[in-house]
Amino acid sequence: MRVVAIDLGSNSLTIIKYDCSSKEVIANFLKTVRTADGLVDSGVISDDAVSRVILALNEAKDMLDFSDAKLKAVTTQALRVAKNATEVIDKIYKKTGVKFKVISPKEEGELTLKAVKNRLELLGINSNFVLVDIGGGSTELSYYIDGKIYSKSFELGIVTTANSCNSLKEIEDFVAKKSKEIKDFAKEFNNKELIFSATAGTPTTLAAMKLGLTYETYDANKVTGTKLSLKEIDFYLNRLLSMNKKERQIAVGVGRDDLIVAGVIIFKEIYKILEKNESIVIDDGLSMGVAISEC
Repeated sequence: MRVVAIDLGSNSLTIIKYDCSSKEVIANFLKTVRTADGLVDSGVISDDAVSRVILALNEAKDMLDFSDAKLKAVTTQALRVAKNATEVIDKIYKKTGVKFKVISPKEEGELTLKAVKNRLELLGINSNFVLVDIGGGSTELSYYIDGKIYSKSFELGIVTTANSCNSLKEIEDFVAKKSKEIKDFAKEFNNKELIFSATAGTPTTLAAMKLGLTYETYDANKVTGTKLSLKEIDFYLNRLLSMNKKERQIAVGVGRDDLIVAGVIIFKEIYKILEKNESIVIDDGLSMGVAISEC
């Protein structure tokens, strides 16, 4: 059996086509659609954002061929909070044939953790771990400890942060204020004894930069398993800040260039909260967790 697993996040549309028998990704698709753009101020998903999602889905259908696979599409924070969520989901369905299910933060955390756990085991890492998933509209912190999962979602994402701030100082202050709940949750666990893993666009982008990859030459297989120290986070943040817009677009992709700094600041804050000096980056995320579950 084959599965097409679709994750519509607050910033990106991620799709994988997965073979359940061989446990291999046959094809994948990633597009920056900025679902949550303007959501902070308006409370709704804009018509432009909906159009971008529809265009990207139809492009993916042509590239991946959904006809020979089981289809499962989920969406997260932006559609959880948008006042027009039902209208948006119906419109996307009418234009693409893809029906999205809004999943809870708990479901999102558990599915993403399942994918990361699977990948860590393939890398020979069977320890208890903590996972940070930095999305466009929220950040999830999930713990896997002795077979049990503890997960919580926080309203701190790269799109919502970038849309709420106009300078680096404002981003830092905004993240520090919003991350107090994350600190309280993390205090419940002995973080020092856990492997620190990270997924989603910000960690994978920084890992790609470390490996000398650009947005166009990005290779998930190379990125997965890359370790990032806290000092390296500072180094690549400074590099990103020194780039002009064109240079940053080459490095991280068009549509992400004005968001990545917010993501790095959030990522850096998580290091401090967990008292960690190093993380291991995993490319597998929610779409992989969905695919594994459907198999």
